Amino acid sequence: MSEMPLSPDELTRYARQIGRGVLSLEGQTRLKNSTALLSRTGGMGGPAALALVMAGVGRVIIAHGGRLISPDLNRQVLGSERVVGEQRAPHFASYLRSMNQFVTVEFIDHEPDDADAVELARRADVVLSCAPSFEERLRLNQAAVAAGVPLIDAAQWGMAGTIIAVDPGRTACLRCLYPKNPQFEAMFPVIGAISAAIGTLAALEAIKILSRTGSQPLMNVRVVLSGRNYDVADSVPEQLTLPDGASVDDALQRLAPLIPGEKGLPGSCLLAVSGTHLGTVNKHRPRVLSDGDELLVLAPVAGG
Repeated sequence: MSEMPLSPDELTRYARQIGRGVLSLEGQTRLKNSTALLSRTGGMGGPAALALVMAGVGRVIIAHGGRLISPDLNRQVLGSERVVGEQRAPHFASYLRSMNQFVTVEFIDHEPDDADAVELARRADVVLSCAPSFEERLRLNQAAVAAGVPLIDAAQWGMAGTIIAVDPGRTACLRCLYPKNPQFEAMFPVIGAISAAIGTLAALEAIKILSRTGSQPLMNVRVVLSGRNYDVADSVPEQLTLPDGASVDDALQRLAPLIPGEKGLPGSCLLAVSGTHLGTVNKHRPRVLSDGDELLVLAPVAGG
């Protein structure tokens, strides 16, 4: 199917983001012809959805169940005191539609189950996981991997948050980092400002992926934003070629000094071998590599 071109009114709307240092005309056209799926659209997903709608992503699908409660309003920017006690999703969608007449907004008034998630991911060009629980995050990860669609996972706790971008078949996925579901604190503490910051950065990564313009998406790197000290990233990928018979432990020992924020060998690292085998490796269980294998190691990722 051929791409729908931008109308004169759309060119006027997006004039400030088309040009030098931002998006190309082709990139903006790709946004118009793209679909983004977000689940959920609260503290992180709300700002992310708003940024995608304002940027001109042609179709935005949001999934969020339940009714709005007063404690949500320290961070859920799509809500308001007027709709406390009412279903979130229809009100969130209505607000998003009011921000851009050129964007189609669909809503689902519940969190997707396994079947829903796969079906929705197959309709999307990118999936943004902004869910609070590991169960939901890993479900969206599984759906994105099954559909072969890029995933951006956003997480928060307290005054800090993380972003991880997954390109199925090319980078590690969320399950690689969490072989077992970590414990989850339902009513965890969070400041709305960090929710908005993480959500907006997740949207920026989605815009880079969809438009294919601007800087490269941050695949295979965990971005950490801490409101306490503003450490922006705590992992930098390093690559090396190992001789025959070398172990992962040998490689980790060589790479550990190059990973910011780590003292000595990390206990569990994200691993990529020759760009195809991806998973989590523990320093106590070294794996022998073949001659010429290329190893990519990232620092461990904390819980959400």
